[in-house]
Amino acid sequence: MAKDQDILDQVNQLVAEEKELRAQLQHREIDESEEHRRLRALEVQLDQCWDLLRQRRALRETGGDPGAASVRPPGEVEGYLN
Repeated sequence: MAKDQDILDQVNQLVAEEKELRAQLQHREIDESEEHRRLRALEVQLDQCWDLLRQRRALRETGGDPGAASVRPPGEVEGYLN
């Protein structure tokens, strides 16, 4: 299982990809539909990363093993309210 820092590194990578997509749109290297499609996929991955970090924190705070946390399916994490 990944460590918190590994997950945070993944979050940073996804955020960098998001910025790159926005720059590509601004420079007309991709169209809006492509940007939206790819941004949506990034958002799902980000939601999964944040959910995994929350699971790990909750397990750690309750004396559980943070390594027992697992990535949940997109449909499960997408319905959460922050």
